This record gives sequence, C-alpha cells and structure tokens, in this order.
Amino acid sequence: VSKVIGKKENSNGKTGVVWVKTVGTNQRDETVLEFYRWVMVHKRDPSTPTGAADRPPMPKEVAPADLRVPANLDLSRYEDWPAGGSAYFEDYERGEKIDHVDGMTIEEAEHAIATRLYQNTAKVHFDAVQTKGTRFGRRLMYGGHVISIARSLSFNGMEKVLGILAWNGGAHANPTFAGDTIYAYSEILDKADIPGRSDCGALRVRLVGLRDVQPTVGGFPLQVSKEGRDVYHQDVVLDLDYWLLVPKRSR
Repeated sequence: VSKVIGKKENSNGKTGVVWVKTVGTNQRDETVLEFYRWVMVHKRDPSTPTGAADRPPMPKEVAPADLRVPANLDLSRYEDWPAGGSAYFEDYERGEKIDHVDGMTIEEAEHAIATRLYQNTAKVHFDAVQTKGTRFGRRLMYGGHVISIARSLSFNGMEKVLGILAWNGGAHANPTFAGDTIYAYSEILDKADIPGRSDCGALRVRLVGLRDVQPTVGGFPLQVSKEGRDVYHQDVVLDLDYWLLVPKRSR
C-alpha cells in the first residue's frame, strides 16, 4: 500500500515532486518491507501554480536498532571456503575504502532481458525509435540494472556479505548507456552490533558506481562545481548508502 505524504512544486512550474511511503505485507499482515521514495511528476497545467510546498520530514538513515535479521538464520556452521575472501565484520574499519577492481561493460541485449525480468516496461529503456527524439537520442539503461552490476562488482573485496539489511538512500547521479563500463568502490561509513545477535554485525556502506573510469580510491572527485553549485561528476552514475549483514569471526 502506498500513501502520498507530501508534494512540492518545482521552480520551473512544469513539474513537481511527490513523496510516497510504501508498506508491503505478507499473507499474515506482517510488514516485510517499508520505504520512502520521491518522484518528479509533470503537472497537468504548467501555467497554473499549485502552491504545493509540504515537503515532509524524512529519516536520514535506518537506525541500527531497527535492522532485522531472520530469527532462523543460523551461522554456527558457516564455512569460509565457498565465498572466499578473508575479511569478517571485525576486519572492516570506519573510513576504509575498497576498490572493487573489476569492471563490467553494459550490453544492450543483457540490459533488455534483465529489465523485463524486473518488470519494468518503460519505453525509454526499450524503444530505440522513440528515444531518438529525446535529449539523449538513444535508449537509457535502467537504473535497477546498473545497481545490480555495481552490487555484483562489490563482491570482490566484500566476499562474505550475506545480504542487504536496509537502504538509507542513494542517487542515480548520471545516465548510463549501452557500451558504458561500470566500475565501483565502497566506503565503510559505520559499524554496528545487531541486538540479539553475537554471530553477525551490520556495516553501513557507501557504494559508488563510476562510468568508464577506474576508481583511484580516495582520489576521484564525486562532485564538482558547476554554475555556482555542487553537482555530481559526469562519470559518477551511482551513489548508494546501505546496511550490509556480515558474519563475525567470533561466532
């Protein structure tokens, strides 16, 4: 179920931002997913001001106390060798940056198949004829596909991550097209113990995706100054902030 919790008209008068809270439940009416999002929407009549300006307060992060780990997850028999890598929860340090080294070039066919599987049917991702008339002149790669690539690349250096616990936020900083090669690096923002669990912990991680640029950890400018304001560098395509579940060495 989704509920509109706020709206704000943009200064150009043509569009506005709508804030939505979505809650997903299972067959027992138990909440399994809850998130906020905001989308830019065209106005029906650009010439008529709406006066909408009720931007809601938004949480900046998911608190560690609110992170949920399945009660039936048993790590007592967790084995090292399948995932490889040597780093456990205890080995990561706040402020550490990890270059994930590998790159992946986005292919038209793979993107189309994956985007259909994500049940995204937007023409901007599929229709090469219609997209010739857009400002980019070609098909855009679906952001969910780009996220999945960056997340897959992050395995190199964070091999023992068990899954994503929560998303704190993120940005699709720039568009991505077929033929672009995605590289990624991660920054450890925080570490937290999980209430009731001594066998695993949570890492707060910033995952940055770059286009056609291999990351020099700590040296690539995420933002640059443009017309008096800071904007993402043109080769930064993703800037994500999430909590990851990682086993502890002392289980």
